[in-house]
Amino acid sequence: MYRVPTDRVPCFPHLHVPLTPTTIPQLRLTQPHHPQPIINPPSPFSTQNQNTKKKKKKEEKMSLPLPLPTASPLPYPTYLQSPTHPSLPLSAQTHHSILRALLKTHSHAPSAQKPPLQASILAALTAYLPHLFALTAGLSGRSVRGEEIAVALTRELDVEWRSALRGEGAGVGRGKNRRMGRKKGKKMRVKGVDHEVCFALSALALVLRAQARERLRGVYYGGAGGAGEEDRIVGVTAAMRLLLQAEGAHAFLAAEVCPGLSAAGPSSDAAAVPETSAQVQGGLRALAMAEATLLAVAKDDPYPGVVAQGRSKEDREWMIKGPEIPKVRAHLFARLCIAAGEHAGRAEAMLKVGDGEGGRVDEGVVAYAEDVRRTARAKACRFFAVDDELGGETGRGIAWLRAGKKELGWRVWEDGEKGWSKGWGKLKKGLDEKREDRKLEKGGEWGADGGKMEEGRVIEMLEGKWEKMNDTASHFLHLSIDLLIPPFEPLLAGMPSGREIHSSKPYVPPELDAEALEKMRAPPDPDEARALMDDGDESSDEDVAAGSDLPGSFPGRSAAESEYY
Repeated sequence: MYRVPTDRVPCFPHLHVPLTPTTIPQLRLTQPHHPQPIINPPSPFSTQNQNTKKKKKKEEKMSLPLPLPTASPLPYPTYLQSPTHPSLPLSAQTHHSILRALLKTHSHAPSAQKPPLQASILAALTAYLPHLFALTAGLSGRSVRGEEIAVALTRELDVEWRSALRGEGAGVGRGKNRRMGRKKGKKMRVKGVDHEVCFALSALALVLRAQARERLRGVYYGGAGGAGEEDRIVGVTAAMRLLLQAEGAHAFLAAEVCPGLSAAGPSSDAAAVPETSAQVQGGLRALAMAEATLLAVAKDDPYPGVVAQGRSKEDREWMIKGPEIPKVRAHLFARLCIAAGEHAGRAEAMLKVGDGEGGRVDEGVVAYAEDVRRTARAKACRFFAVDDELGGETGRGIAWLRAGKKELGWRVWEDGEKGWSKGWGKLKKGLDEKREDRKLEKGGEWGADGGKMEEGRVIEMLEGKWEKMNDTASHFLHLSIDLLIPPFEPLLAGMPSGREIHSSKPYVPPELDAEALEKMRAPPDPDEARALMDDGDESSDEDVAAGSDLPGSFPGRSAAESEYY
């Protein structure tokens, strides 16, 4: 009989019984009767010998990669005049031209050059919005910093913007077509300065979302070594604050701006623009709150980092010691994730609008809200599983993990289920994950799945570990301990309510300072006005005039007849 050294035997704290020669009289050095399959099996088409240096695997994918809208020239002096502040319309046009040029450059720039442009766009919006709100206050007879501003409308304002949320413009799509900015829609023409306010604030919210996404990219793709723990917390906190600012902008649009546009009646293409819908803005507000809540949990969640460390080919720490997983406030985190799932579910319902108010939102945006809801509920199930496992109920924890897989939309394999289909399903999923990793390492789009893949990896890691412990205890320990795994359906039915962590911060419209208002009392510079009017007469970013001939084409063939050019 083989005698196991006392100092080398493992201990199972969940059973409260150490494995010693006295507790196991006959210990066989064999594998469990039902060995667990390898999680994420290696691909037979692996390219490990071809790869040289790769970046560290990401831990989390969050924040919707929406494109930014673009605008057409808007000559304010043609539509508005101010007897008290004559330079105000021209100054507003100057800042609008700067913003329009930056948005145009951003739409045509490669992905690596867009983050610096986003900071410039945010600065341009910060400078443009006070002038726009001053014009709005002058038209409605309100004062700015106690100073009366008189603005007269010579003719109705024509505003042209390309929507970032419309079905043909957002282009998120599903499956292989899930890519942002795949197809550009036409610019929509609307009337009124309130529509310009709506588009400018929508652009502000989208820029804040894009900056939050870049902060997360810097945290999880910040080099081969990845960001440290302190840098990761700082980056996630900054992204969370940006999302809360975007949530405030969407809330202001849904409560203050969009209801007035709907009450004024339709104007030209306004019925087909999702940004003008209070329901769409309310859905984006709920989606931003869901993302910010999930980031508050991700800041203190160690499990995605453990999975990323195990998948990284550059990690060598496993040779020295295993990963240390600190204890977390699992039950609190679970309720926060439930609240995030409720926000995402509300966003999904509000974004599913038809062709009535605000036009149809791109189906990829709705799919992203659905993915965030699934991810949030799966995270809640995982934290409930961690809480039960820490309490010694490993079987109940495994049931919670299976409930999380069900929430993600994955197939839950029953106990003892075998066959070629199970192995093929795992192999196919492993190949899909490797293909997605290679695409992201090459600089492809990321974040469109709401974090479903990473959460599924964490759940599978914990499920494989706990099931192996459960099987080992069941086959090697003949103890009267209930190790059965209960069904997960009753657990899902009895989930508690969510708990909020963030409060909505209202957006405060910026105002011009006293010095800027004093400068607006001077008459406009004629040379500057002439230069801006010439800029307004130029063609917009799409293009060559419809009646002009294309270079190198047959005479009479116009640009409007060819989508290639």
